[in-house]
Amino acid sequence: MTDSFKALVIGASRGIGLGVVNELAKRGWQVTATTRGATPDSAPASVEWLKLDINKPAERHAVREVLSEIRFDLIFINAGVFGPGHQDVTKSSDDEIVQLFMSNTFSPVRCAAELLPLLKPKTGIMALMTSQLASLNENEVATYPLYSASKAALNMLTRGLKEATDKHQQTLLSVHPGWVQTDMGGENATLTITESTQGIVDQFEAYRGKGGHHFIEYSGRELRW
Repeated sequence: MTDSFKALVIGASRGIGLGVVNELAKRGWQVTATTRGATPDSAPASVEWLKLDINKPAERHAVREVLSEIRFDLIFINAGVFGPGHQDVTKSSDDEIVQLFMSNTFSPVRCAAELLPLLKPKTGIMALMTSQLASLNENEVATYPLYSASKAALNMLTRGLKEATDKHQQTLLSVHPGWVQTDMGGENATLTITESTQGIVDQFEAYRGKGGHHFIEYSGRELRW
C-alpha cells in the first residue's frame, strides 16, 4: 500500500465525492477524505477520514497541518450547493448569494491554494469540481443562472492557480461530472454515480503529467470555456 497512488478528496460524505473515494479505493489508491459530519457507512475501511468544513479557515489550516508530511498524487476539491431553488438573482437575499459563492467558489479555491504544497511535483493533479453550466459557450440559455455563475467564477479563480501549478509542472483540472443521479441532479439525470465517478477517475489517471489547465467532463471531452 505504501507504493500506491495517494489521493485527498475534499467533500466526500455522499454523492459524487463518496463515489470517487470508492472508485479510487477499488483501484488500489490510498485515499484520505474529508466530511463535515459522520463518516459514511458505505466507505471502504481503508479510507482515512478527517473532519472539514471548507468554509472555516481554521479547519482548512488544521487539515493541512495534519497532512503536512504527505505528498499526494491527486487532490480533488469536491464542493457544490445549488443555492436558492428559484435561481433568480432579483429574488435572492444577500446572505443567500454570499453563501452560494462562498461554498461553490471562494472556499474551494482557498482550500486548493492552501493544500497545493501537499501535491507532488510533475505528476500531481489538482482537480476542482465545476459544471458545464459554468461555460458561456456550453450554457447558451443561462440554465440555473445563480448556480452557473458561481461555477463560472470558480473556473476563473481556478485559472488563477495555474501559475503555481505550472511552476511545479503539475496539472490543473476543472471537472464536469455530467448530469448525475444525486440529490442535486435528481432521479431523471442520465448518469448513475458509478458511471460518472468511473469516468472522472479515468480522467485523473489519464491526465497525470500533462500539465496545464483543462476544462473537461467525466468522459474526457474538453469543454469550451
